[in-house]
Amino acid sequence: MRVGSFVLAAQFPGQGQGEALHRAVRSAEVAEEAGLDSVWLAEHHFVPYGTCPSAVTLAALILGRTRRIRVGTAVSVLPTAHPVALGEQAALLHVTTGGRFSLGVGRGGPWVDLEVFGAGLEAYEKGFPESLDLLLHWLREPRVGGSGERFAFREVAVVPRPQEALNGQGADGPEVVVACTSPSSVRLAAQRCLPMLLGMHVGDDEKAEMVALWNRHARAAGHPPETVSAAPHVSAGVAQVADRRLDAAEALQKAMPGWLKQGLDAHVTVDGRHRAMRDPVAYTELLCGLHPVGTPQVCADRLAATAERTGITRFALLVEGSGDLAATEENVRRLGAEVLPQLG
Repeated sequence: MRVGSFVLAAQFPGQGQGEALHRAVRSAEVAEEAGLDSVWLAEHHFVPYGTCPSAVTLAALILGRTRRIRVGTAVSVLPTAHPVALGEQAALLHVTTGGRFSLGVGRGGPWVDLEVFGAGLEAYEKGFPESLDLLLHWLREPRVGGSGERFAFREVAVVPRPQEALNGQGADGPEVVVACTSPSSVRLAAQRCLPMLLGMHVGDDEKAEMVALWNRHARAAGHPPETVSAAPHVSAGVAQVADRRLDAAEALQKAMPGWLKQGLDAHVTVDGRHRAMRDPVAYTELLCGLHPVGTPQVCADRLAATAERTGITRFALLVEGSGDLAATEENVRRLGAEVLPQLG
């Protein structure tokens, strides 16, 4: 069982952006001190839902401030990034940290980001497979050229090569994880045998179905059965540890709805399409029911149940749901000291 934190750098009502980012960085530092396995960093543009616009940049900062913990992006949004530029950054972090960096990528949404960065709606609707394959080629081959509809360029050398990782660690290049929210994205990841990052908005049954679908597509693509069964998928969730389950739930129910309403309402679509956003109070209650929220024993039992139902043994848990720095630090420390030992 490998348990990590999921950091959104969420801006709660009444907070400044710097405060949100400071809490994000500090929670990552405490995650290493507390013995967590990893830190996963979200990326958002122009909204207080998350104030980190470049997960790979924040990952570089945190990698520089830590020595053991794995740091990943959850996720770097491919339609608004050049795959080669992202691949170079991922290779740089992989090589210089001895393989402690994981690159999570995703399709993102139909947001105004596509307009601002000049990608266009087609990059979101159709361009993700091309971007993903170019990124994978960059991370695996010594020279790469582009011949796709969106990216076409002469062959160039890959510098630095991810396989040149220092101290002999991570010789295969950085881990690549794909955020999956639909059958098409599950199929895409499975065909390339890339592990999935599954969102905190879905429960164990749906995640189990997505893992089963991934397994079918991966086997159909010819990947070895032992590789398929050992795929290191990641389950995102929420964690709040308290002496009583009621106290843990109340801490989230007091803070998260205000942040969710402010953050989700700020999303603007690129083409004016209507996007129905979740009810913040109902969504918070849903998350409290799905994930490890409660006493250390309740949290450990919840994680064990998810692992048993889905087969997933890696977790990225939102720990900043209280919106308070001191409470977030305490939550992370209790997760490490009181929950992890029960998981084996």
